[in-house]
Amino acid sequence: MTTFGKVVKLPSLKKKLALLRRQGRVIAFTNGCFDILHYGHVSYLEAAKRKDRILIIGMNSDASVQGIKGPSRPIVPQDQRAAVLAGLACVDFVILFDEPTPYELIKSIQPDILIKGADWKGKEVAGSDVVKANGGRVEFIRYVERLSTTNIVEKIRHQCTEK
Repeated sequence: MTTFGKVVKLPSLKKKLALLRRQGRVIAFTNGCFDILHYGHVSYLEAAKRKDRILIIGMNSDASVQGIKGPSRPIVPQDQRAAVLAGLACVDFVILFDEPTPYELIKSIQPDILIKGADWKGKEVAGSDVVKANGGRVEFIRYVERLSTTNIVEKIRHQCTEK
């Protein structure tokens, strides 16, 4: 599948998932803004893909990112962020959502596994109730400390003000 073929709308994704489920595939879901793709993202997504999973990325739209991170974000527009994510071999599908959390998207696609970074342990994970109610599970993947888009942006801003 081409990179751009991996960026899908909900009706198309649901049809593809129905076929994949009939083939016995495990559907895994994670989400994020992925504003500036970095090593932490890639290591996390590679770990999420494991085995024969189909990995779906729910990506916050530009409007959603602005609502969460403020008016100066995102730095990279949603179409470009989605294409970069879709270009990763470990990613099977990318779907955008406009809400602050992917709860409604998770309800709609009903993944078998919901994946979050270990920094989410002990916190409420949007959609975990839906996944668990359907016999699925939530997995936490190691978080790379101090490596986030926000930290990268702050480092750049700091370096620019020092000059």
